[in-house]
Amino acid sequence: MRLIGKRQSNKNPHFCSACELFASTYQGGAEIELTMLFVDVRGSTSLAEKMNPTEFSSLMNRFYEEAINVLVHYDAFIDKLVGDEVTALFFPGFAGQDHARNAMEAGKKLLDVMGYGQAGGAWVPIGVGIHTGVAWVGAISGANGDFKDFTALGDNVNIAARLASKAGAGEVLVSEDTCNAAQMDFKDLEKRELELKGKSEMVSVRVFKANNGSFVK
Repeated sequence: MRLIGKRQSNKNPHFCSACELFASTYQGGAEIELTMLFVDVRGSTSLAEKMNPTEFSSLMNRFYEEAINVLVHYDAFIDKLVGDEVTALFFPGFAGQDHARNAMEAGKKLLDVMGYGQAGGAWVPIGVGIHTGVAWVGAISGANGDFKDFTALGDNVNIAARLASKAGAGEVLVSEDTCNAAQMDFKDLEKRELELKGKSEMVSVRVFKANNGSFVK
């Protein structure tokens, strides 16, 4: 790809940068169905209070690195690193038609690499939210057009974010929409009805915990 002028994507080095180059030139997008995953550190304020700034920075850098490695492996685009959170987008055109299942497998793996289910326990507490739905995907820019980025916007993105905020340490909350899109059997997983901030209706989720339940094909 380098021979024809393409470089690795900043969102996922498995792919080229064509989408980002397009976003830096044009503003616009389209509505598509995709799966969104949000993972964040639970209780990061308390953790920071118990550490000096350098120690906390090292912990967060390790969290970012481990999370990104997992998400890239499952063909996600890394959307943002914001504070104690990593957001990822699983596009059908890149993650394939099994984008919902890929996201769930990534959620399980995130628990593994953070130490859940291991003898020593988790080295950092995380919660994960996963949701599938239609979102506007494309290029956005600031008022003067100097800064541009490629991202997803809309109500379904907000739902994924709210699910992550509701997830307890060591939990992956998977919306029923994602379960249906993955066409998998979740009868052995706990079901919850959640009230999400800004939503008028309850949202149904399945809960995956390390050493408690499994995804059954």
